[in-house]
Amino acid sequence: MNIYEACPVLESENFLFRQVKEEDCDDLLKVYSDKYALPFFNSDNCDGDNFYYATGERMAEAIAFWHLSYKNGWFARLSIVDKGKSNVIGTIELCLRVSEDVFDHMGILRIDVRSDYEKEDVLYEIAALITPHLSELLGCSGIITKVPIYAVERTKAFQKAGFVKSEHLLTGKTGYAYDGYWTAVFL
Repeated sequence: MNIYEACPVLESENFLFRQVKEEDCDDLLKVYSDKYALPFFNSDNCDGDNFYYATGERMAEAIAFWHLSYKNGWFARLSIVDKGKSNVIGTIELCLRVSEDVFDHMGILRIDVRSDYEKEDVLYEIAALITPHLSELLGCSGIITKVPIYAVERTKAFQKAGFVKSEHLLTGKTGYAYDGYWTAVFL
């Protein structure tokens, strides 16, 4: 299954992942205007966007861009729905990296959640649900994700999910080198 032919719907005990919808705007505004969540968002190589959206209008513009990006095969953005509360608490971004560094042809996994969901058990459940599907969805042999050094809960979650800290830097489009990447290789 190619993610750009059919966007998956995945479900765990507590969460449902599905493609972002316009009606997610109000819930996503609570995520992307959360100043305490902002330091955990991976904006590396994103042309200056730091993913802080303080207005409904700006959030709606971001959602429209995410839909355009999916249509063009640049990346897929899935909403993370808390099934118990029936609201969207964050997003997952997925894409295939094409580069001239050691991360060439690796999938990129970005997980953005509200600050009250930045917890080991939540992040582990999210990573454990999406990771096994990425080889098939993206056609990649492994996955990378950013885990900043201060992200203690995120570090524990990704270690538990089988990721290891990479010693390599990710080279951006402008040649800037980013650190803090963790990898999981598929067998």
